Amino acid sequence: MFGLRRNQKRIQAVWAGSVPDHAIDLGWSADGRYLAVAASTGPVTIFDAKAGTGDVSLPGHAKGTLALSWSPMEPRLASAGKDRRVRLWDSDGRELAELEAAANWVEHLAWHPKGNMLAAASGRAVYLWTNTGEHILDLEGHPSTVSDIAWKPNSDTISCLVYGGVMHWAIQGPKAPAFKLFPWKGSPLKMAWSPNAIMLAHGNQDSTVHFWYAETAEELQMSGFATKVRELSWSSTSRYLATGGSCVVCVWDCGGEGPAGRKPQLLEGHAEDSTLSVVQYQKKGHLLASGATDGRVCVWQPQNAKQPLLATLESTDGEVTQIRWSPDERLLAIGYETGTIQIVSVS
Repeated sequence: MFGLRRNQKRIQAVWAGSVPDHAIDLGWSADGRYLAVAASTGPVTIFDAKAGTGDVSLPGHAKGTLALSWSPMEPRLASAGKDRRVRLWDSDGRELAELEAAANWVEHLAWHPKGNMLAAASGRAVYLWTNTGEHILDLEGHPSTVSDIAWKPNSDTISCLVYGGVMHWAIQGPKAPAFKLFPWKGSPLKMAWSPNAIMLAHGNQDSTVHFWYAETAEELQMSGFATKVRELSWSSTSRYLATGGSCVVCVWDCGGEGPAGRKPQLLEGHAEDSTLSVVQYQKKGHLLASGATDGRVCVWQPQNAKQPLLATLESTDGEVTQIRWSPDERLLAIGYETGTIQIVSVS
């Protein structure tokens, strides 16, 4: 069941669908024509984003799918799972390549912004392939399991998050990659580069968020979160970082001298006994969406200090597992633990 509260004229239900079980990941194709959704047991469904029909069903990964990622340049989908495989598919469901990693699980995928390289994290290694599946190189020597990967904006550097810090690899064609370490003793879980590549933030097991300045490796840390922090999203201007770590969305002002000594904006709209599961800013706009274990989705306009909450969506489909803005930022895709998929328009 699905319901809307507050300013319903600004947000409207478009269509609903479902996958066989827990919607572990979802993503829009670069042209906005398709929405791919992975069920945790393995199957992947490609929906026609306009009609709302799940016309293409992929087997995904037999032991369970863990991640999806569309190429930013073409309708090519990468999936990864518990069978030590990465698979490439076209939008019609044809398998284009099957790529093998060493560890049993492949947990993270990241396309280069130009779409010419795909990175995948599996165990203590990160693998790089071309967009057609040709092997480029393996990045090894990480001291622990790689917990996240991300391309530094406007560069050929891929950052790998591990216990012990952030390992940055600058890919240099046929030459050996250049290496740089930002050392940090702790258990980081998720990271996000600011769009202008000035700051890198990562959320941690010890209920903190750690910041790095890319050029100087200067660091600072924010504490006081109720739980571990996996939810991070930068605003399009790179000034604000939204974080989870409780039932409240914290928006940190990272402009000027940075967030140190500043109190974050606190956005309260989720149930007090819930925990945030996802936060996501629009890539170009100013709106922010959050989802939590209470099954609620809140759409915020944080720049409006007097009335930041734009709309609330209620659901009885369990925890919100994923939220993604469409490329034109008019639609919001929402995945739930029951496998329900909701698409709403936001104006």
